[in-house]
Amino acid sequence: MPRLDINIGLPLPGPRQSSRAGVQCAPGAGPLSLAALHAALRKITETLANELGRPGAVVPDWSETEWAIARAVAAIHGVSPLLSLRLRWRGPPGWQEFLALQHAHTLNRHRRIEDLLRLIDRRARDDGIEIVALKGAALHAVALYRAGERPMADLDLLVSPGSLARTTALLESLGYRESYSTWKHRVFVPEIHQSQGELGEHAENYITIEVHERIGEQLLLRPRVVTHVVLPARRHPGVNSYPSLAALMIHLLLHAAGAMTFRALRLLQLSDLALLSARMTDADWRELLGYCADDGSRWWAWPPLQLTARYYPDSVPVAVLGALAADCPWLLTRAVRRWALSDVSFSYLWIRAFPGMVWSQSASETLSYAASRVWPGRDVSAMRKLALDNHVVASHSQWDRLSQGRRVLRWLSTRQARPDTLFAVRAALAQRP
Repeated sequence: MPRLDINIGLPLPGPRQSSRAGVQCAPGAGPLSLAALHAALRKITETLANELGRPGAVVPDWSETEWAIARAVAAIHGVSPLLSLRLRWRGPPGWQEFLALQHAHTLNRHRRIEDLLRLIDRRARDDGIEIVALKGAALHAVALYRAGERPMADLDLLVSPGSLARTTALLESLGYRESYSTWKHRVFVPEIHQSQGELGEHAENYITIEVHERIGEQLLLRPRVVTHVVLPARRHPGVNSYPSLAALMIHLLLHAAGAMTFRALRLLQLSDLALLSARMTDADWRELLGYCADDGSRWWAWPPLQLTARYYPDSVPVAVLGALAADCPWLLTRAVRRWALSDVSFSYLWIRAFPGMVWSQSASETLSYAASRVWPGRDVSAMRKLALDNHVVASHSQWDRLSQGRRVLRWLSTRQARPDTLFAVRAALAQRP
């Protein structure tokens, strides 16, 4: 269950504070109802998404509260530094100051991550360890972004089979320790770490390293794994690249699809897909169309690519979209064609009992998924415990502390707001220009 990677520095809501309450707005304004907040989140998200894909010259006509919520949206979607460089208009001073500061923090943090990656590369070469730098590091390596344009929440690394123990020893020698693990990666944090606690990026926040043994996503109940696509056949000790742009695209598409099933997609991910798509040749697309996960599937590649094409016109070849759409189940295809980013991201305020139901591939999978949401297994309980121990929002959220029975009652009796989204909004509203 993905959480929103966001650093917040303000008094945290106590465990008994209900996320069903409204949010306090600017001085002199009354509380903002959750229904009004949901509408504002959707409006602002769609505006910013369209401005990145098709920049205009007209400044949005937003209230002071909406401009504050816009800061939360930009942080939630990881696009503050991109907006600071690509918008053709200037908003209020507080908005401009926030974007400029985010760009500066992202640039300085990027330099720290580059230094860390170079150190890991040097040590891995000495120790004979083969590593692949994933996602954000790879996008920067092929120059899709300039330093400071794209935030990186952490450093993702894929290790060759049998190299985990040596990689762990390497990271421990650099002052890192394993914090926790999931079915697809192990998370390492510095032994001495601190967070400056700002909304969005901060240059001095500690750098997390995620070490992957496999590349995959849990789409409903079944994992789709593409390690065989991402791991180069020919590797050398040290940091390696993806075998091709098509392999990088496959990984980004699967990661985006996994986020969509939990309504956790970010605008930054669509930007990644659009920029990479524009770089790909016909040969790259033919290579991509030949790829599939280890279970033979590729139907999950179309939804994030179709959503990318919605905001970045002409970024994806029509023939590619048509070929991938042919593999996508009818119900999911119908849903995707009417979805906006605000439907499948943290800009969607409400917690849903069955957020990924439409991704089901069969009636039996639908029933199994529904049962797993009502009666979660030990793995889900373990993930919730990890979130309480390691995620600042979960550790101070009433919702994350509820028993499963009380969660089900909330689903049936009321609309429950997502703690991550509320946390970001309250942080933004607490900031004063």
